[in-house]
Amino acid sequence: MFDLPLMTYVVTMSVTPGPNNLMLAASGVNFGFRRTLPHMLGVSIGHGVQVVLVASLLAWIMVWLEALRVPLVIAGCAYLLWLAWRQARAGEPASRGQARPLGFFGAALFQWVNPKAWMMVLNVAILFLPRGSGWQAAAELAWWCAVVNLPCIALWALAGDRMGVFLKSAVALRAFNWTMAALLGATAAWILIDELVSK
Repeated sequence: MFDLPLMTYVVTMSVTPGPNNLMLAASGVNFGFRRTLPHMLGVSIGHGVQVVLVASLLAWIMVWLEALRVPLVIAGCAYLLWLAWRQARAGEPASRGQARPLGFFGAALFQWVNPKAWMMVLNVAILFLPRGSGWQAAAELAWWCAVVNLPCIALWALAGDRMGVFLKSAVALRAFNWTMAALLGATAAWILIDELVSK
């Protein structure tokens, strides 16, 4: 099912800024590329699982999702705010030894409350799943999405890893972490306001 428009869409959505990519860049800065690998794999595999499930059960999910849209947005934004708080504290000397990168399962589960991930998955399922196809086609679609997603998000973790070389001082690292935390917090606020205003 290699489909150039699908690949173009997945690359565009995967490589542009969003909660996953901000967190990956921050993890790259704070923990390096290698320690960020479980986070990256959690995002890509979590994304693939989300695609196969949503594409397989699209009709039911659309009805269910509409009823749960606002609670999902609120849960996602609350989680983003918690991650922003965690990110802001990542550069503090007292918490530095205790800090750990987001792991595989945490990153995979985050896809279910990430509004950008939902938008991407629903669009992929609606636009690129052949009409009347079964779970095998959904699984193939999910495979391609995960495979294309991984190198795109790896760019963010790698960029963060390279930036970490320049952020050796506690002051510079703290400033970076607070900036990333502010961006995550602003993302959460923007998503929540947009959702409530559009109702």
